[in-house]
Amino acid sequence: MRYRELGKTGLKVSEVGLGAEWLERHDEAEVKEIIDACESYGINILDCWMSNPEVRTNIGKAIAGKRERWIIQGHFGSTWQEGQYVRTRDMDKVKEAFSDLLTRLQTDYIDLGMIHFVDEEDEFHRIMDGEFYAYVKEQKDKGVIRHIGMSTHNPRVAKLAALSGKVEMILFSINPAFDLLPASENMDDYFEEHTYEGELSGIDPERAELYRICEREGVGITVMKGFAGGRLFDAKTSPFGVALTPVQCIHYALTRPAVASILCGYDSVEHVRQAVAYETANEEEKDYASVLASAPSHAYSGQCTYCGHCAPCPSGIDIAMVGKLLDLALMQEEVPASLREHYRGLSANASDCIACGACESRCPFDVKVIARMEKARELFG
Repeated sequence: MRYRELGKTGLKVSEVGLGAEWLERHDEAEVKEIIDACESYGINILDCWMSNPEVRTNIGKAIAGKRERWIIQGHFGSTWQEGQYVRTRDMDKVKEAFSDLLTRLQTDYIDLGMIHFVDEEDEFHRIMDGEFYAYVKEQKDKGVIRHIGMSTHNPRVAKLAALSGKVEMILFSINPAFDLLPASENMDDYFEEHTYEGELSGIDPERAELYRICEREGVGITVMKGFAGGRLFDAKTSPFGVALTPVQCIHYALTRPAVASILCGYDSVEHVRQAVAYETANEEEKDYASVLASAPSHAYSGQCTYCGHCAPCPSGIDIAMVGKLLDLALMQEEVPASLREHYRGLSANASDCIACGACESRCPFDVKVIARMEKARELFG
């Protein structure tokens, strides 16, 4: 298992994590079996947004005695009322549910205290300017949570969070299908077939900007809904008209700027194996780009997705990394010193490009790589 730094939190999280939602379907023994399998493969981050007391208790029992090896995302605002999940901003219920989370997980702290499910811009401002954020900040000041995060499906809200200076990391929904779509305050839009009809092509500019802002600001991203609820695994339900594998979806998410971990849902130990297979997969098995480029609908074109298809470069340039630094630099009026140093620290950079065109011949999306190298050389010197 490989590990990545989660923004500026100082935490190192496994590239493949555990999104525990599906554990609600399982009894205590099955939950323990799945969590034990995750541990055996080196997974060290789990998200527990669910308010169901039974699954919280089962997770707590499964990690008992091993709490320190887990980085836990726990949510403020996810409550259990009259036998069902309710998202709320009622502070009495928020506090009661968070206390219950600590008790049932058998812990006195949560690594990543998540402001739960904020998809509306107006609500974001109410939360951040009111008693909800004040309570979350109080928990951090007391050491009950170590870092403040937020979960959202809306790139506009995520951007507000990343620029707020108050949110240290974001749990965001990322997959090749969702990335096509403009911002919406209704999460259900991302799952509707009609949403994908029309002139969609390439990553929506707001989403691409979000990832770059998070990278620039040191706001780490953990990924939810990386498989679009399993729809991407079947050509009949995939908006592209072609199926992707778990490994390809994981690779897509992990090639976005600022992403540290993708939190996958597991219904069985076999599901865990299928996800962690990413760590030993070869480039052909990870290759989402060729699949998307040849899809009958909504193929990406002319846009670098940092997929790495351009490699190998005869001059040894990490073209995807140079492209990522270029896109970060283009966001700003002046190139930050930190970006310049990162660029200069590369073993080879755009100045070493011999314009052979081999990269362009391999690019599934017909990106004008040579022109981008020239632009990088111009910007970075």
